[in-house]
Amino acid sequence: MKNKFIYFAVIAALGFASCEPEFETEVSDASYSSGEADFSSYVAIGNSLTAGFMDNTVSRGGQAYSYPNLLAKQFKVVGGGEFTQPSYADDVNNLGGLTLGGQVIRGTRLVIDYSVKLPENIAGTPTIEVSNLQAKAYNNMGVPGAKSFHLLAPGYGNLSGVQQQTANPYFVRHATTPNATVLGDAMIKKPTFFTNWIGSNDVLSYATSGGVGVDHNATGNMDPSTYGGSDITNAAAFKVVYEEIVNTLTSGGAKGVVCTIPSVTAIPLFTTVPYNPLTVVTVADGNQAAYEATINALNAQLYSRLKQVLTAFGAGNRINLLSTTSANPLLIKDETLQDLSAELTAALTPLLGADDAAEYGEAFGQARQTTAQDLVLLTTRPVIGTAPEDVPALINKYGITYPLEDNHILIPSEKKAIADATSAYNAAIKSAAATKGLAVADMNAIMNKLANGLRLDDGQIYTADYFTLAGSLNNYSTVLFSLDGVHPNPRGYAVLANEIIKVINSHYKAKLPIHEIGGFPGITILGSN
Repeated sequence: MKNKFIYFAVIAALGFASCEPEFETEVSDASYSSGEADFSSYVAIGNSLTAGFMDNTVSRGGQAYSYPNLLAKQFKVVGGGEFTQPSYADDVNNLGGLTLGGQVIRGTRLVIDYSVKLPENIAGTPTIEVSNLQAKAYNNMGVPGAKSFHLLAPGYGNLSGVQQQTANPYFVRHATTPNATVLGDAMIKKPTFFTNWIGSNDVLSYATSGGVGVDHNATGNMDPSTYGGSDITNAAAFKVVYEEIVNTLTSGGAKGVVCTIPSVTAIPLFTTVPYNPLTVVTVADGNQAAYEATINALNAQLYSRLKQVLTAFGAGNRINLLSTTSANPLLIKDETLQDLSAELTAALTPLLGADDAAEYGEAFGQARQTTAQDLVLLTTRPVIGTAPEDVPALINKYGITYPLEDNHILIPSEKKAIADATSAYNAAIKSAAATKGLAVADMNAIMNKLANGLRLDDGQIYTADYFTLAGSLNNYSTVLFSLDGVHPNPRGYAVLANEIIKVINSHYKAKLPIHEIGGFPGITILGSN
């Protein structure tokens, strides 16, 4: 048996080695087998990771590298059937994004403009119109943004609910009817084998919002219909929903793989920007004399005053003077701290006058500097140093002279809420799998490998590090994440597919071929945009 899978570059990339080259993977070993599994009708359910989301969108080219599609290619070697994915033929220029009624509601995919060496949206206007309904069930039922309970929700694909944010525009495009459910449409394909990787968004949306949502493990609220978009799903509610999904998927005798939830705070979105990003490079473009002058002025005009007053009220550890010789932390608002606004205002009034003192009190009543226990979101990086609205000039630089707000930082209590929820979800997933005799892909461990770096069979060490504050490109040809800092790039998805194949081979005594990782493209770099 010999199969040739040919993948083509998504876009031209001006000759950079990492930019989506054409490649092929030869499969010529006749000893492959399906083992105890039947891949004749493979169905994948999940969220953006299943849909092939990367660089902050689903695009025509990117979707081809979804891990279910890569799995299906290998399943076909041992009798797997047709595998279909929602059509993105209308993404004529491969820009990704979405429009609704001609208005852009999701931006184009991210690329790196080499002239600035930072991610930005590729130039152009999306051509994927949400209201062009396909009304068709597909084998890949991954829906970007979906949480566990969304898979069971009638109306999640109703066009009339998009603007009210009660429906998901990605599912709207292909839902078979306005009241269809994701799981119901998946069952139309009569799966003989499935992968189920749902649940990451039940906690990820809280993390990516900087923890501004509500933790319903703390509130005890088990009614997802009342949840906000950034809330953490109650773990008991998650367990009930997850068991219903698995019971439905296996109701016709299908076998499959369930995937655990990754430790979301380990991904580049949370690990790229350090807690102390204020350096001679970021503050003074590498000019040491200018840096020292700036730091000394900040200490004299702001930090020493704040520290003196806070110390008087027993909170002197919130603020320390900045260093001229080492990297410095950010100023943030920590809503868990005692609010000392009134005390600061009263103490500073003789020095600053009533109006300015009131401004300082309001700004710094719950302010502190970041520590190594905080996580700065990647999306916060462009905000640092910008000016908040209606704030006096002396304190109008976010993160430097004015505290970054809650949505820019994950503080320790928020990290704990995320970790606790993830642990509870994974316990529920493993319990459901054990009940049905399903294979478990430990995506928590696998995604950590993508984030921390791993050496693959080709000997190359792959990492997640190409975002740097200096704007340089480090190891851009050996990274596994896309430019949104959350989702893998094509090479990363191929790693995920291989890890799932290893689980299938072990659990179902199959002999499936794996993909050659080195031939898959990485990030997209353009000479100009």
